[in-house]
Amino acid sequence: MSKEEPTVQKFMTCQPHSVDAGVSLQQAERMMSDLKIRHLPVMKDGRVFGIISDRDIKTAVSMIGADLQKMAVRDICQVPVYEVSPESLLHEVADEMAAHHYGSVVVVQNSKLVGILTTVDICRAFSHVLQQRYHHTV
Repeated sequence: MSKEEPTVQKFMTCQPHSVDAGVSLQQAERMMSDLKIRHLPVMKDGRVFGIISDRDIKTAVSMIGADLQKMAVRDICQVPVYEVSPESLLHEVADEMAAHHYGSVVVVQNSKLVGILTTVDICRAFSHVLQQRYHHTV
């Protein structure tokens, strides 16, 4: 009996927090800190514009002396962003993330942000697969 290969939808974080492209870096940094997250999809006109990480903000401050109050998220966010659908096969997305050193990918369906898949989610998926295979749980 073969098992169906898991898709992104099974392990993604649904309805992720996001930030508008015009928000200050200070607001984005505070939001990530308060929510204890490291990645935020960046939205512009209701669509995914890019993605920003806590590391992007720290790098902007240390490398270019960014003023967190004056600079907007759009100034340093990663564009374009790697987008996948909820039905994408998990192994293909994980391979792409590893090949390009992506810390996260946004999950989009019908041009709408529906989730985010991070390296932490990939670790949970890996743990799930190992438990199923070797411990027959979950």
